[in-house]
Amino acid sequence: MKRKVALILLLCFSLTVLLVGCGSDASDNDAKTPDTAQADESWQKIQDRGYFIMGLDDAFPPMGFRDEKNELVGFDIDLAKEAAKRMGVEVQFQPIVWDTKAAELNNGNIDVIWNGFTITPERQKEFAFSEPYIKDKQIIVVTPDSDIKSKADLAGKNIGIQAASSAIEAVEKDTATYEVIQDNLLEFESNDLALRDLKGGGVDAVVVDEVVGRYYIVKHPEDYKVLEDNFGVEEFGVGLRKGDKAFLTELNKAFNAMKEDGTAAQISEKWFGENIVK
Repeated sequence: MKRKVALILLLCFSLTVLLVGCGSDASDNDAKTPDTAQADESWQKIQDRGYFIMGLDDAFPPMGFRDEKNELVGFDIDLAKEAAKRMGVEVQFQPIVWDTKAAELNNGNIDVIWNGFTITPERQKEFAFSEPYIKDKQIIVVTPDSDIKSKADLAGKNIGIQAASSAIEAVEKDTATYEVIQDNLLEFESNDLALRDLKGGGVDAVVVDEVVGRYYIVKHPEDYKVLEDNFGVEEFGVGLRKGDKAFLTELNKAFNAMKEDGTAAQISEKWFGENIVK
């Protein structure tokens, strides 16, 4: 009798373990099942809305700025319009204060940061980037009569630079120069304001993206000149939210198509007189 009872108990225990084990496996499988609610719907949302919102500094010629009619024009404006057309949607432009760009993007006020936006390791931690489309340098702009001939001559001079720009990061990387000039770096809301202040004598030099500096010199050759020294080469890309991978894929497709059929080159030649698109 005791043997029968023991056998029954053993069978019950084994069955319980088996059921519990199966229950555990089911839980594990459920835990491994992808959460469809977390699927990337970034591109679908753009399609449903019919447009994406491009955040830009509207005083950053020739990338994006206002013309004499107060209309937004520029190289990046033309690129964005063409990319949007190829993606089957429209683009709306939203001027922003440049040093609030991350908040504007993450709060959903804009969908892309597209305005001569330099790709840096630090920014790649915070943003997703399109494939690079331009190589650029951080140049030093002075007035034609300036006694500044090189980075070494910047010591003791007031230097204009755009707030929250990659120019600051580029200067900081040049440790020897930065240690000498850091107390004399004056931040401006835009490159346009910094260069105007240089012309007016408020600062002695401006560190700025080459595409901007060269554009100003073409327009005002008597007011500015560029030094041979610079703070390194960098690349421009379009910044998106980290999770917007589906949208990023479609944007890169449009970019590549524009490069392959020569449209990007035509837009570049319109604004720079040559093809500088990668």
